[in-house]
Formats: sequence, C-alpha cells, structure tokens
Amino acid sequence: MASSPQRPDPPYRRIVAEIRARILTGDLRSGERMPSIRQIAQRWGVAVATATKVMATLRDEGLVEAKVGSGTVVSARASRQQPTGPSTPLKPRQGGITRLNRKQVLRTAIAIADAEGLDAVSMRRLAAELGVGPMSLYRHVANKDELVTQMVDETFSETDLPIPGPEGWRAKLELISRRQWELCRRHLWLPRAISFTRPSLVPNMMEHTEWTLRALDGLGLPMGIRIQEALTLHTLVLTVALSMANEVEAEQETGVTLDRWWVAQRKRTDELLDSGRFPLLAAIPEETASDLNGLFEYGLARHLDGFAALVEDQGRTRS
Repeated sequence: MASSPQRPDPPYRRIVAEIRARILTGDLRSGERMPSIRQIAQRWGVAVATATKVMATLRDEGLVEAKVGSGTVVSARASRQQPTGPSTPLKPRQGGITRLNRKQVLRTAIAIADAEGLDAVSMRRLAAELGVGPMSLYRHVANKDELVTQMVDETFSETDLPIPGPEGWRAKLELISRRQWELCRRHLWLPRAISFTRPSLVPNMMEHTEWTLRALDGLGLPMGIRIQEALTLHTLVLTVALSMANEVEAEQETGVTLDRWWVAQRKRTDELLDSGRFPLLAAIPEETASDLNGLFEYGLARHLDGFAALVEDQGRTRS
C-alpha cells in the first residue's frame, strides 16, 4: 500500500525557518529591528494572521522580543541558541482524543495573548491551537472569563517571592514592584486582565498582596493603610505597564516605532515649542517621554519617599 504524500509545512513555518536561520547565523544581530507584522505579510505575500503567527513563534522560541521605541527586535539571547525546529503539535492518542491538562491549556492561552493580545484569546482559537474540539476545553475552564482569570493566576506563578526577603520594608516593596513590572513587560496583556473593583480571587496573585502586607509588619500601621499601600503600589506598576503595552501594540500594528512617530511629528512639535509659549516643555530632553522604564523607576522612588514620610508621621503620633 502506497504511503500518502507528506503534507508541506504551513506557510508560517517556512517563514519562521527562514528568519530563524538568519538570526542564528548572525545575519540578523542582537538588537536589530525585525520587520513589522504588516511588513512580513507584504514581503512574503501572506495574510496578517499568518504574519502574526510568525512573530508569535519567533517570540516563543526566544529569538525576538518587544522593545518600546524600537518595535520587535532580535533578542539578546538569540545568539546563544542552537537552531531549533518548530514546536511539535500535540499528538492525539488512540481514538483521536488529545490528552490535555490544565497547565497546557493555560500556557497555550498565555502564548496567544503574548503574541496577539487578550482579544485574540477565545475558546475556539484556543481549541484550534491545541488541536482539539472546543468542548474539550470545558473540562478545564467554564468560559473565557474563567480562562482569563486562570491565565492571570498562572502568570503570577512565574515569580518567586523570597521569604522573608531583603532587610527593611522599602527594599521589600521595591523588590515586589520590580518583579511585577517584569511580569507586565513579559506579558503585555496582563494589565488589562486585572481589576481592582472586581479583583480576581486567585491564589498566586493573592500571595503577592499577602507578601506586601507582611513587608509592612512592625511599622505600627493600621491594616486599612497597609492594604491601601499594597493596592496603590500595584496600581503604579500596572498604570505604566499599560502605557508600555499600548505603545508596543501600536508599533506592531503600524510598523512605526515611537522614534519614527516623533520624527513625523517634528514639524508640528518644533512649531509649538519654538513659539515661546512653552519654554519649560521646550527644555525637556527628547528621550524622557519615551523612557517608560525610567518613568516607572521614578514613580516608584517618589511614591516610596512619600510613604516613608507617612511611616515616620505615624511613628511620631504613636510616641
């Protein structure tokens, strides 16, 4: 009996293989800007959805990363990698039923959200990525709302919080804030998935809140102030992270980096700043507005300065 002909690789895999080879051979170097999703679609003559999958696969392999002000660039880790093939799809067991577990479902959903945003995550899309029928997913999650909640929980499990942590309340709050900042940089959809008015009751995120409250032990602060501080600190991280997510999304969709956007606005900017109406704004260095990491660090430092004053004031009141 003749064997059936081998099916050709999907277009996205062929494009990934070509770009991967250029990265691993050094033709595309660390930090070098990648083409945008639209540029990939135009250059290889494929749909935007296919180009999006190309970028998602390269990101999953650690070959590229999003960088504010530069778009998607070749990752610094890429030069240390060995060539790898495309990810192996799940193999169905006998009877055509794919073995799934909750972690597979969540990590696949997170990969979709990392690559294409939270709106791209649906039960139907997730089932297609996993190679199963949509009904198979309902053994693990009841609906999309529960799926997103569990994605948040799974994401927060990526960060280990030391016990007891560094010495002093300020060092502890800096540590947890920076770890949450790194989570948001790694998962740009995360700020949109978290609500403070209807908080997700998920253990891994609750551990972050509990750890923050414990960091304030021994300061003599009422629990009301301690929980307000925990939530305010978390809000600071998410607010700046949301701006970063919006910028990366704009760069990926339009192919226009923040630097190029500012160049396009140069004439109007110069007209306004050279008019003499805004002398203080005219004195601001150009790179300040786009330095979101610097904005986060500045906001964190100034917030903790203010909280230190509150702690000192509470101590004087008790005395």
